[in-house]
Amino acid sequence: MKLCRFLASEKVHYGIIEGESVFEISDDPFSGSFAGSVKKSGQRALTDVKLLAPAAPSKIIAIGLNYKAHAAEFGKPLPEEPMIFMKPSTAVIGPDDQVIYPAHMSHRVDFEGELAVVIGRTAKEVSSRDARDYILGYTCANDVTARDLQGKDIQYTRAKGFDTFAPLGPCIATDIDPLDVTIQTWLNGDLRQNTSTKDMIFNVYELVSFVSHVMTLLPGDVISTGTPPGVGKMRPRDVVEVRIEGIGSLRNTIAEGKAFRKIWSHS
Repeated sequence: MKLCRFLASEKVHYGIIEGESVFEISDDPFSGSFAGSVKKSGQRALTDVKLLAPAAPSKIIAIGLNYKAHAAEFGKPLPEEPMIFMKPSTAVIGPDDQVIYPAHMSHRVDFEGELAVVIGRTAKEVSSRDARDYILGYTCANDVTARDLQGKDIQYTRAKGFDTFAPLGPCIATDIDPLDVTIQTWLNGDLRQNTSTKDMIFNVYELVSFVSHVMTLLPGDVISTGTPPGVGKMRPRDVVEVRIEGIGSLRNTIAEGKAFRKIWSHS
């Protein structure tokens, strides 16, 4: 099943994507009791609606250095436990929305294609064995990063937290195998990342368990599970596309933000 959120007739709806159509559903997938057996109505062509980010998370928890080859790419040792950081909910955008290049602060903005876990019901201190019971499904994510600020600040809040820096979509796939799925990232039609989740250091279920022992995960929350090797810089007018088999394609264009200027002063 491919669950989505979409805008039609100036209202937000939940739906199921089938082929080139979307069917409206009345059930709330984030109610905490979503059964998966739903009544469909109101068939529309996908071209007649605007797909939104498939979840509206209270928080996005992201994982650093979770692919062996990516750690090697940056010359980092393999972590002994998941390295987590957070992106604000205000960073979320959906398919075909623009990523705004924050030229007033950064001169190097990178793409990071990732598999994202979408939580279906409240999870606190769950075991990795039970973690799948708390997962609604999976979506594509782009952990957009101001790489120069990441190095400058050491911690990741500013580098990862700009508005529009968390594209999600196009849907939530409920029936893929997250332990062996291919992630690809394309920049202006050129393949830049192409790796299976088999290369993850900590798998999806271990991540859900680990994070849930740090903070309570709420329905709709997202865990972005780390990026494969091949990350690279983006420029205004570039088109970046994250493709994950069984989910689909998340496509966004990079738009130019404000020109660099000093925007604050220390008195």
